Amino acid sequence: MRLSSALDESLGQKANFVYWCDRDFPPDLCVQWNFSPLKEPGLCILFFAAKGRNGEDLFSPSLKPRTGEYEMYHHGDINAYHISYFRRKWEEERSFHTCNLRKSYGFRLVATGADPIPSVCDAKPPYHMELIKLRDEISFSINGLCVLHWIDRNAGPVLSGGKIGFRQMAPLSAEYSALRVFGFEEGKESQG
Repeated sequence: MRLSSALDESLGQKANFVYWCDRDFPPDLCVQWNFSPLKEPGLCILFFAAKGRNGEDLFSPSLKPRTGEYEMYHHGDINAYHISYFRRKWEEERSFHTCNLRKSYGFRLVATGADPIPSVCDAKPPYHMELIKLRDEISFSINGLCVLHWIDRNAGPVLSGGKIGFRQMAPLSAEYSALRVFGFEEGKESQG
């Protein structure tokens, strides 16, 4: 799957988008995918455990429509964890790229790790991405290298279930492949 915004980046946040998977996933899961950056600048985010703030389905008509503007995802009608990676948008971050894990509602930065993916001109994709959420622990790795690990304690209720979605900031273009989502139930793995 190749994702690129059809809107010009001069529209700012309105040119960005989220591509949601329409399935609900279990509370404990592993999300794996291959990522190939094609064009910079931009930024990528994986949302997970996404639901309405009162537990509603993410697509419930009772929730306000979302158009890709970031504030709607961290200060809108939903709760979610989200990890940003391949952050190539801001000049002040070019010397040291990071992956950031946030918890919303709110804009709480809860963990940061170094991003090992080089810029597009030096990239050798695809990069194998893996996100694991098991009870209150979240870890994220790229090509088998653990980039960050965080335990959700003292940051409100642990988020669980819900949907996943990929967000891109224009004008970034990237390809995604081999998406696999596994659930964990009482120590067993179940494919979804």
